[in-house]
Amino acid sequence: MIKITLATSNPHKLEEINAINTNPNIVFDVVKGDFDPIEDGKTFEENAKIKAVEASKVERTYCLADDSGLCVDALEGRPGIHSARYAKTQKEKIEKLLNELKNVPYEFRGAYFVCSMVLVDKKGNVLHKETGKAYGYIDDEEKGTNGFGFDPVFFMPGYDKTMAELAEKEKNKISHRANALIPMLKWIEENLL
Repeated sequence: MIKITLATSNPHKLEEINAINTNPNIVFDVVKGDFDPIEDGKTFEENAKIKAVEASKVERTYCLADDSGLCVDALEGRPGIHSARYAKTQKEKIEKLLNELKNVPYEFRGAYFVCSMVLVDKKGNVLHKETGKAYGYIDDEEKGTNGFGFDPVFFMPGYDKTMAELAEKEKNKISHRANALIPMLKWIEENLL
């Protein structure tokens, strides 16, 4: 069995990771206490590494961090690494995004969620990295109540639903986080167990 600390204090992220992880020999937990490292990287991967290394200093265990966000074609990739700080509240983030895309035709509203994961050892050395993406479009109104962040306006054509309309089980198979975590778990099974 292996214990891995998630470089987050967000219990929702732990729930999502545990819902995707089907291996009982890989056990995840969150960083104890306040954990808010300065994410000043220029990429999702750099920010994930910053969080993983900082968590390893606190917990002295294997640490896994992710950094994720929304990249919109018509906005030249924004909000990107600034997705979490795009506006103060979730509601304001969505309102700002829809406002910026107000006169943009649907065919130019392509977007993708990206999730970069970095796994480090107890000393903060990088062991493995994965990046997952989920592609769709930005809808012009919110639909669905599942998920968080931009999920209610992220429309997935193959499912004819927004990410917030997908059942949790369905989302956990196709989300950007799942697309990074599933190969990460496979690597952990093959190299650390």
